Amino acid sequence: MSLEAMTEFVIDDVVIAGVAARAAAGTPGVVRLEPGLTGLVAAWGRAARGRWKGITPAPAEGVTVQSSGDELSLRLDIVISGADQAAAVGQAVQRSVARAVAEDVGLTVDEVSVSILDIEPEVR
Repeated sequence: MSLEAMTEFVIDDVVIAGVAARAAAGTPGVVRLEPGLTGLVAAWGRAARGRWKGITPAPAEGVTVQSSGDELSLRLDIVISGADQAAAVGQAVQRSVARAVAEDVGLTVDEVSVSILDIEPEVR
């Protein structure tokens, strides 16, 4: 039996969420990711687990990962700038996130759902 046949890689959802969060935050028009109540509870759990293990997890607030078999779905909650069109920013986030996860993690994303929770007005 070769070593290759026994090798298995597991990529945790937190890693995928971190890649997605970084890609979304870097998309023009995105002001920040917004964790919401469920995301805050998950972030507290991740932070506590990280402190226990002595690691600092990548920021992933505002991203929910659902994986089932070979299917991968991501949900992102964002706040955008009032200077940009909401639909255009949402589509740009979908493209950026899917591309980043494919390039950085090597997984194909089946669905990227973007919820725009707020639009910050332009400062004049």
